[in-house]
Formats: sequence, C-alpha cells, structure tokens
Amino acid sequence: MANTDVKDAIIPYKEILQMYWEKATSFVNAQCDGLEPWQLVGLTFSSTLVSVWLHGFLFQSESLTSRTKKQFFKLLRKMPFIGAIIQKKIDEALNDVTSSLSFLKDEKDYIKALPEQGMSQPEVLEKMKEYSSKGDVRWQDGKVSGTVYSGEEKLTRLLVKVYEEFAWSNPLHPDIFPGLRKMEAEVVRIACTLFSGGPNSCGAMTSGGTESILMACKAYRDLAYERGIKQPEMLVPVSAHAAFDKAAHYFGLKLIHIPLTKAMEVDVQAMRRAISKNTAMLVCSAPQFPHGIMDPIEEVAELAVKYKIPFHVDACLGGFLIAFMDKAGFPLKHPFDFRVKGVTSISADTHKYGYAPKGSSVVLYSDKKYRSYQFFIAPDWQGGIYASPSVAGSRPGGIIAACWATLMHIGESGYVEATKRIIKTARFLESELRKIDSIFILGKPEVSVLSIGSDTFDIYRLSNLLAAKGWNLNVLQFPSSIHLCITQLHTKSGVAEQFLKDVKDSIEEIMKDLDAKTTGMGAIYGMAQSVPDRSLVAEISQAYLDGLYSTDVPCSEKHMNGSPSHH
Repeated sequence: MANTDVKDAIIPYKEILQMYWEKATSFVNAQCDGLEPWQLVGLTFSSTLVSVWLHGFLFQSESLTSRTKKQFFKLLRKMPFIGAIIQKKIDEALNDVTSSLSFLKDEKDYIKALPEQGMSQPEVLEKMKEYSSKGDVRWQDGKVSGTVYSGEEKLTRLLVKVYEEFAWSNPLHPDIFPGLRKMEAEVVRIACTLFSGGPNSCGAMTSGGTESILMACKAYRDLAYERGIKQPEMLVPVSAHAAFDKAAHYFGLKLIHIPLTKAMEVDVQAMRRAISKNTAMLVCSAPQFPHGIMDPIEEVAELAVKYKIPFHVDACLGGFLIAFMDKAGFPLKHPFDFRVKGVTSISADTHKYGYAPKGSSVVLYSDKKYRSYQFFIAPDWQGGIYASPSVAGSRPGGIIAACWATLMHIGESGYVEATKRIIKTARFLESELRKIDSIFILGKPEVSVLSIGSDTFDIYRLSNLLAAKGWNLNVLQFPSSIHLCITQLHTKSGVAEQFLKDVKDSIEEIMKDLDAKTTGMGAIYGMAQSVPDRSLVAEISQAYLDGLYSTDVPCSEKHMNGSPSHH
C-alpha cells in the first residue's frame, strides 16, 4: 500500500520531467535540422575540445584572478609609453638594490679560478680568518634577530670535535656508517617523544625547516592522489612560512591562503569555509614566524578530524622552545603536539632552539602510514634500487652527528633552563615595549618573537635607526612591522636593556620629524608593499639573489640600512 502511494506521488514529477525533456530534444533537433552527419560530428568534437580547454583554463593551481592580474600587468608593460616609465622605475630600484647590498660593498677582488699550486694549511686557515671577519654585524653581541640561537663556546668546541669524527660519513650508506644511522634514528625518536608521539609515531631528519615542510606537503600530495584527488589543495594561513608557497610551486599544489583574525591567529571559520573535496592538508603554525603567535591548533584539529584531512603543525621556529615551556614554568594556553587528536605531522628545527649547527631539522608523523608517502623509491634504475627518505641523496653525516651530540650534551635540564631564560627575557621586553607610546606589539605572542608596529610613524624608520646602532632586525610586511626573535644571546646581561634604550632613543629622534623620508631597505619594503604588480617585486628580489653569487667588484659604495630577513 505504501509503495503504491509513493508511485502515485512520483507520477506528476515524471510527467513534468518528460515534458521538459521533449521540449529540449525538439529544440536540439530543430537546431540540427538540415545539418549533415559530418557537421554534427565536427560540432560535437569541437565543443568537446572547447569544454576541455575551458575546464583546464578555469581550474588551475593558480587562481583565475591571479592569472588575470598577471596578464593585465604583462600587457601594460608592453605598452610603449607606460612600459617605458615602468621599466625606468624598475631599473632605478634594481640599481638601488644591487649597489646597496651590504655584503658586497667592501669586496675588492674575488678568486675566480683554482690556484695553480695548492695552498698550505696555514695559508688556507689565514684566508679563512680573513673571510670569517668580513661584515659589520657582530652576532656575538646579541644584536641580531634570530640567526644564531646559541653560539656558546663550549658547545662550539664539542661540535667541532664531533664533526671531525664524522666528516666523511654519509647516511646514504648505513652499512658503512651504522653508528650514524643509529644517531639519526635516535634524534628522530627523541623528537617524537618530545612532541608526545605514540608508539607508531615516526619521522626523518632533513636539512632545515624548508625541507621538513616540503616533505610533509609532498607526502600529503601523494596521499591525495591515492585518494583520487586530481588537483590537491592545501589551506595555509597567510602568516605561515613561505616554504609552503615553495612546496606549492615545486609540487603543483594549489595554495589557498586563509586570512588572520585581529589577534593575528588563523581564522578558523574562514578555513572551514575553504575546505572542499580537493583539500589535501590543513596547516597551522606553533608559533608563526612574523608575529610569534600560536595558531588555534585544537580548533583546526577538530576540522581535520571531522573532514578526515591531514593536519600539519609547523613548529620549525619555536618547536624546541614550546616543548619545554611547561617545565620551564611558562605553560602554553593550549596543547599543540600529537596530544591533539587530528595533528598528523609536525616540523621542528633542531638548528634553531635545539641549538644544533645549521643544516638539521626533523619532520614527524603521528603514524608510519603518512611517512611512507614522503619516501622516494626508483625500483628500476640500472644503478640498483634507489630509495631516499627526503630530497637529498647523500647527506653530511657530520651535521647529523653534531645534532645528536647537541641533544645529548644539553639534555632536558639544559633545554628547560635555556627556555626559562629566553621566555623570561621575551616577557620582560614585551612588557616594557608595550609601555612605549607610538608603537604596539602585534597580537599576544606566547613564545620568543615580538613584532613591533606603529600607527604614528613609518616603522621602517625605526628599523633603519636601530640598524645604525648595530641592531639587525627582521623587516616584515602586510602589515608593516619589524620583529626581534629572542635567542640565548639576548639573555646576556644588559642586552635587553640596551635594546629598550635604543628603541626609546630612536623613537624620540623620529618624533622630532614625523615627515622625514624613509631610506634604505625600509624604503624598498614600503615601495614593494604598494606595488600592485607583484611580479615587479619578484623581479627586483631576483637582484638580491643574483647578488649572492656575484663575483663582480661593486661600482658604488652606497650603503643601505637594514637587511633581509634572517631565519
């Protein structure tokens, strides 16, 4: 009886659909009336090609809006009069950049070919001392943001001895260097334990935070492919490290930037709205590099669990601080690691607050099933079955051994004490900086980074004046700000107090003439933010990268205050 009622209810809808179907077919038949079969085939073929092209044009890793803007500015630069003006401005900016790179200004000559006869060891060491003494910035004085996180002399001597022992080792050959394999495995397991990993947690060592992030993105891209996602997307806060942009560029992922709240945390609701059937991974930072803010990891993890999406927490900058903050007496407001259900991977740099030498980081996974997608295996190579866990094949065993030695030497108590000193200094500086009129701290940082902005004057002027006093801070954009990443060097007696004094003195000088023009790197950053064609900014930035490899003697002694960011 119930089935009969359902059938009776459906009949009117079937009749309506049939009526529309007949109208549609009649319309199509009328349009095709008089066409020969070959014409019908040609129309079908051409319309299919157009549909395929249109789909490919609309659905790419780069948004249609972004591509349209690029094309518009590209055409604009080709216009005779306007293009000439734009090119002139670009040339001026390029000249400013190339003539103002501080690391080139004092160079008089370069070695451009091998010496005919090899130099003696004392000669090499003397030349090395000449090179190591170059530059105006002395990081040992504690006036540099980030960059060198320990620099402790006893640790340096230990690392030199360890590197000497493992200088020729290579983890690509575990049968030849089994002790090195054990060291690397122990570093990864120690990190898993620090970040509350379970028995199935695992990971790998990499050359740095960028490679750790690249590996996680590569793993989740391949997992997405296996799940049938043809155009994987990753949802990344705008404050997340640029390594995610690099991963998107390298691996063909579509990057969707998620905006921040006024507190400089990722907007969880905006992230939820951005989730689609193509979402391959979610990302949060703990903390993020620009402003030192912890993203709401627990809230994003709930989305990851609900929609069954892998979730990566980037703790490259502060991972080896936040892991010890609870025991150091500065507990974080919310958990961030594998204790949070939904977190599937974490990146953390041992060469930052782990105090290991540069060139070491870890990428960790909650389960081995995720790590397997990170690996690369070429089973059919004539040279044998080739398998590598990360980007590099051969890797410097000395760096791995030095990282292991650092962890062993400092130990948990050492890390807790270092964390206590750093966070105490950071909290002191934040408290004092908030008392200064005309500047403000962005968000509510919980860890070691303080980002300073101003609504009263161009903050880049403060950066320039502090640079003149020997400080080397990170220059940020969107919004304009500068930041200090606090390390062990800043915990030395008098360093924090000197920073506060120099900030106050610099602001006092700025307030005497609020309309003064910003110069140097600050002016370039200010200009760069206002340029709508971001390809121009990229073109100017290439001059900086070219400068890194320049062996030409500079033709100008012009100096630029400030410096590029240090990581």
